[in-house]
Amino acid sequence: MIYTGRFAPSPTGPLHFGSLLAAMASYLDARSQHGRWLLRIEDLDKFRERPGAADHIIHILSAYGFEWDGEIVYQTTRLPAYQAALQQLAQQQLSYPCTCTRKQLIAAVAPGPFGRLYPGYCRHNVSTPTDEQRHAIRLKVTAQDIGFTDRTQGFYRQNLAEALGDFIILRSDKVFAYQLAVVVDDEWQQISHVVRGADLLDNTPRQLYLQQVLGYRQPEYLHIPMANNAQGQKLSKQTHATALTTADALTNLCAALRFLGHATPEATAWTEPREFWDWAITQWDSAKIPRTIARPVQT
Repeated sequence: MIYTGRFAPSPTGPLHFGSLLAAMASYLDARSQHGRWLLRIEDLDKFRERPGAADHIIHILSAYGFEWDGEIVYQTTRLPAYQAALQQLAQQQLSYPCTCTRKQLIAAVAPGPFGRLYPGYCRHNVSTPTDEQRHAIRLKVTAQDIGFTDRTQGFYRQNLAEALGDFIILRSDKVFAYQLAVVVDDEWQQISHVVRGADLLDNTPRQLYLQQVLGYRQPEYLHIPMANNAQGQKLSKQTHATALTTADALTNLCAALRFLGHATPEATAWTEPREFWDWAITQWDSAKIPRTIARPVQT
């Protein structure tokens, strides 16, 4: 199978340095192996989407010299595929409706390392909620360890039943959950390698489990360190990370490659991003990525 990677940002705001790291690592890992690199816009959550953010993301990626293969995929065009997977899980008797509210669970369950452990209140309900009754759809999990070897972080294992319990695959507002959508899209696009930030490392066992029960292939995974600000917080839209601009593209590209463990000349060594990428592809070695969950950004 040809190497196929992807970058899948959510249009909830502009790209920042942390976003650039994930885009760069996935891009270089694909191109260094003569593979394909796809761009997917994960725009299912319209409540969090910012107007114009998707277009701005595409503009910045293009200005920074990223070249993706094929058409850009928007998750909002993929709803029938997610519905088909949801129906398959229902037919396998692996899912069920859940009428528990967030308020009820906060009052009843203490928070854990991966969120609140769902106690299974609705798992054995014999009645089906009406269309007017607000409910989510949860996936039944088993008390088994699910593990994988990450190319940077090493072996990672999680027992879904003990860590978080039956998890949501369709939200009560009828938005397909990230875990379901990303697995369905990765299978459809024949993604062979997933390269992304370590903030998603603990999501991976849920995705492996979904791949298992849906009969999908399992990609290889590589989770790069998260970039932390001076306060030790992950760079994100919530922590007001500075948006990328086109004016300092080469400077940011060099800083990103250094963060990923590669010695890099000053930005003045190149006149445009395309020259930088031609050089960086020949230098890429995923083994040089620091084997840590997070690193501070050097300013």
